[in-house]
Amino acid sequence: MGNKTNGTEKKDPAILTDEDLQMLKVSTQYTEEEILSWHAGFLKDCPMGKLDRKQFLSVYRRFYPEGKADKYCNFVFKAFDTDNNNWIDFTEFLLAVDVSQHGNLEEKLHLAFSIYDQNKDGEINRKDMVKIIEAMYDLANEEDRIGQKSPNKRVELIMQRLNKDKDDIIVRNEFIEGCVRDELLRKILAPNAAMISDDQATDSND
Repeated sequence: MGNKTNGTEKKDPAILTDEDLQMLKVSTQYTEEEILSWHAGFLKDCPMGKLDRKQFLSVYRRFYPEGKADKYCNFVFKAFDTDNNNWIDFTEFLLAVDVSQHGNLEEKLHLAFSIYDQNKDGEINRKDMVKIIEAMYDLANEEDRIGQKSPNKRVELIMQRLNKDKDDIIVRNEFIEGCVRDELLRKILAPNAAMISDDQATDSND
């Protein structure tokens, strides 16, 4: 997103075009002044207009100094990099930040699913989910991984609650509907949405 104009790739991703600006005004809750301010800050850190994986990890580590952010950061990076070119441009960055800051429950759950759906085929399988839980444990510096807290046991619980067809595959709608109705799943799979009350969750599903 944001790195193509009229079907051709922008020559300079550091430039915020009028088209980009209008799209962000429509697609986010930021004002034009706020978008320009975000863009200035983005260019300060990424003068070429490209946030690569190494820079992204460096930023992510600041928020989780006690944990191991590398694995989970890779999941998040791939979700933000919507056009799969191995770097994040400003519009990709701000669209994701807007959902994190201002999104409703369903929007945050869509983002969470995108983080888990690494090959972007609309599905998460059991093996992928185990890797995700392990990465989340690393991020939280969680050392207790035995018994019911083991990644495999966690995934078993998640699959039981989410997987309607019992086929070890979770699709986007199953994920969102399951997390909307199940507070425990929200706490495990979408911490950013976990603070939303059950009443709000019900409202968002009406």
